[in-house]
Amino acid sequence: MMRSLMVGVDVGGTFTDVFVLDEATGKTSVAKVPTSRPDQSAGFLAGISACVFDFGRIASVVHGTTAGTNALLERKGARIGIITTAGFRDVLEMRRRDRPRTWGLRGDFEPVVPRDLRLEVAERTLADGTVLTAVNPPEVEDAARTLLAAGCQAVAVLFVNAYANPANEMAALDAVRRVWPNDHVSASSLILPEIREFERFSTTALNAYLQPEVSGYVGRLEQALRGQGFGGEFLIVQSNGGVMTVDTACARPVRTALSGPAAGVIAAAYIAQTAGYPDVITGDIGGTSFDVSLVEHGRAALAAQTSIDFGMVIRTPMIEITTIGAGGGSIAWVDKGGLLNIGPESAGSTPGPVAYGRGNTRPTVTDANIALGRIDPARPIGGIAQLDVAAARAAIAEHVGKPLGLDPDAAAEAILRVANSRMAGAIRLVSIERGHDPKRFAFMPFGGGGALHAGALMQEVGLGSAIVPRYPGVTSAMGCVIADMRADFVQTVNAMTAGVDTAGLATLMQGHHDAGQAQLDAAGVSFAGRLAEFALDMAYVGQTHTVAVPLPVTVAEGRIVPPTGAEIAAAFDAAYLATYGRLLPGGTTRILNLRSAITGIRPKFDLTAFAPDPAATLEAARRGSRRAHLGGAWVDAAIWDRLGLALGAVVSGPAILEQPDTTIVIEPGLQGRVDAWGNLILTRQEVTA
Repeated sequence: MMRSLMVGVDVGGTFTDVFVLDEATGKTSVAKVPTSRPDQSAGFLAGISACVFDFGRIASVVHGTTAGTNALLERKGARIGIITTAGFRDVLEMRRRDRPRTWGLRGDFEPVVPRDLRLEVAERTLADGTVLTAVNPPEVEDAARTLLAAGCQAVAVLFVNAYANPANEMAALDAVRRVWPNDHVSASSLILPEIREFERFSTTALNAYLQPEVSGYVGRLEQALRGQGFGGEFLIVQSNGGVMTVDTACARPVRTALSGPAAGVIAAAYIAQTAGYPDVITGDIGGTSFDVSLVEHGRAALAAQTSIDFGMVIRTPMIEITTIGAGGGSIAWVDKGGLLNIGPESAGSTPGPVAYGRGNTRPTVTDANIALGRIDPARPIGGIAQLDVAAARAAIAEHVGKPLGLDPDAAAEAILRVANSRMAGAIRLVSIERGHDPKRFAFMPFGGGGALHAGALMQEVGLGSAIVPRYPGVTSAMGCVIADMRADFVQTVNAMTAGVDTAGLATLMQGHHDAGQAQLDAAGVSFAGRLAEFALDMAYVGQTHTVAVPLPVTVAEGRIVPPTGAEIAAAFDAAYLATYGRLLPGGTTRILNLRSAITGIRPKFDLTAFAPDPAATLEAARRGSRRAHLGGAWVDAAIWDRLGLALGAVVSGPAILEQPDTTIVIEPGLQGRVDAWGNLILTRQEVTA
């Protein structure tokens, strides 16, 4: 049987999205079903089954998961223990001596590992790699048994300076594995062989914290897929936008911390670049959150370090994503001071917005859109049969209108204005506050609710245009299908630039290259090409913060040709100047870390598969009109079948475009044009004299 189907699955807080590509025919299909809780595998399989009748035809399933994200945010990871160097048990608690609130003298923080489960052993490695005190394996075994007796499911070995010489840590790891009953054992020199103990300790501890949850979740999904006759590859999206095997995900679950949102950014960048918009700001509005990212010159920005929550630092490459609690299911509420707030609490998929009729009585952003006629109650997304408009309006009147002295219409509009204001603030954070002019960026809304708010956000922030993809509600699932496979490595070098040992640097680079190629070979996936990229973390001596310096490296017949010292110095000057606008003449520079990324480039499908039907006509796509509250007033909005619009069709606001996975609102003063890839390009209407 020919396996030709590529399946992407994104499990969100409210909906599970599926995108299927048949590589043999180029045809695509999509599905959106409610997320099942607490076992997400039921919704996962239901979504795939809505598009695929024979699981034996699936070549690969790629999953963007929020299992790790949710476990971190909700602090529902495993009970874990730590074995560390004597005198360093409190590194996780001390952090960088920062505080959760900048102003004021109060604040608290509880590490994911209680102090009584952070055990010390005698060992010491110096910063230059010299082993001052060798570890005693029987002492480590006793510590591991103590943690097991305390009910720990996973353990992390965190030795100071293990990045410089992992010998002690590896000996301790072997000792732990002799007594530990499962594979949930992490060592800092394997997870992050990089200088600075807090970041290394935090990343490794959180990896152990997630291992039982993520490996169990992924294992259940894989077993369920195999039970349906699936015989292909099961892959997981990483936070850096690449994909990895299940084995890697189980060993390095910390790399899935922003898995789901990252897939959406990858798809958005690809769609926008194809349509001729290399500079975009993405906005994923799901049921729980609004995720924003900036893509410049067709590439998403990567951050070396991310704080998932206060004190929960993960140092591994991640797409830079700013998240706020302002999704469709976010609950609107009035505080004691009489201020209207949106989120962060969400109604999720269960019970969902009030209009779903599943027991929720507090209004959400989706309820406001329903109450103002923007969403057709008879044609909701995600398989809901019928929405209860009266219940939504009653909840808005009770919880927002009454406290603020507003009628239901004004209260619903206030909910949307506050939600849009919060979203606009997040967009400004990634653009204006980082020196980018939003006028030169297009806005790419996706997720089930993105297109409902695109026009308002475009106008409020001053974005030049907006690109609504063909299937915005399943963009993250599509990103799973087109994401490349990527292996990242880091190793501390800690050397002065002048006189750096380029041969030693080449040896490190070659090791990363070979290890990455081995991971790609073992994945069982075909690639259109392979790419090796290397960069150095560098700074002037005396500076704490580094800049990423891409290296001019060539690979000849699998062997690394390293840059010279002069090329490294020139690359630093270029990177530093681009970041800060000036150099420090006469300053001495140093190399802190080597970073490597080995990428297997997966074949990209032709987006012309989304081209509108050549036989489509504007008249056939018209569905009449409906009273809707747009632009601050009730108007007769034209209703259109979005997927039935012809190439080049222009729709002027006020209008509402409907499709199975989302609803698009075109505000008064805006217009939408259908391009060759099925995207809807929103721009301001031209004013004629």
